[in-house]
Amino acid sequence: MLPFVLRRLWQMLPTMLGVVLLVFVLFHWVGGDPAYVLAGKMSSAEAIASIRRQLGVDEPWYVQLLIFAKQVATFDFGQSWATGEDVGHVIASRLGPSLTVLVPLTILETLIGVALALAIAFVRGSLTDRAVMVACTAAMSVSILVYIIVFQYGLAYRLGLFPVQGWGDGVAENLLRYAPLPILIGLAVSVAPTLRLYRSFVLDEANQDYVRTARAKGLPERRVMWVHVLRNAAIPIITHVMASLPALLVGAFLLERFFGIPGIGREVILAVERSDFPVIKAITVYVAAATMVFNLLTDVLYRLVDPRVQRA
Repeated sequence: MLPFVLRRLWQMLPTMLGVVLLVFVLFHWVGGDPAYVLAGKMSSAEAIASIRRQLGVDEPWYVQLLIFAKQVATFDFGQSWATGEDVGHVIASRLGPSLTVLVPLTILETLIGVALALAIAFVRGSLTDRAVMVACTAAMSVSILVYIIVFQYGLAYRLGLFPVQGWGDGVAENLLRYAPLPILIGLAVSVAPTLRLYRSFVLDEANQDYVRTARAKGLPERRVMWVHVLRNAAIPIITHVMASLPALLVGAFLLERFFGIPGIGREVILAVERSDFPVIKAITVYVAAATMVFNLLTDVLYRLVDPRVQRA
């Protein structure tokens, strides 16, 4: 296992170098001169030149690339242009609120999706199966904005079951008081597509020859589904869960924006609105690194779930 992990870590280096080069090109050539963004429309040439010297963008491109590579290697992206905070502190302080919502959401989504997919597999092809698939299609057709508005108005404002907005200082307070409604909305949005996907994984395995052999040996259907089918369907399920984690971290900006959660997604939107390039670059690099790490964890989990999977 250790040689495999070390080999995969070594293989990540070219990918990470490519990400660094791509981000540098996008922000320094496509993104324009940040000095004009910070100086404003009515600034003088002297003010713009001073800002360019402070940011180091008056240096040759290869010097700027080396500076950016050093920032990535040391995890030091300087200070936010909008607030003056250290970028590392900005990301670290925003990561906790995001994880408070996303970790329970991912766990509940996976457990509910797997349980419902197995339940639907027991009645596959029946009227219940078709009705559930129609309901999932209808649920997927509704925008997340509709879910947010309806749940906020109905459950929070009218019934008073949850706070409409807000975020506290303690983890327990946030998890028990402020996070449940965003998690509930996230489940309402994600369970339908997750169920459709996991159902296809389960049914693909349920039609395999080894499943028919297990049934022919007289094994009860419950054991066939929970032991044989689920174990083999777990590999694509793990792939889906691990691949979606980095995107979830940034993609939950609507929930964070509407509920006032100071998370990573909300910070990305604020950074884009303020043209806060250091924060955007740091989050882009961190998400790329997290994606590669989760891919490595996925390969390790493959082997733990199914020892027949060979590591290349």
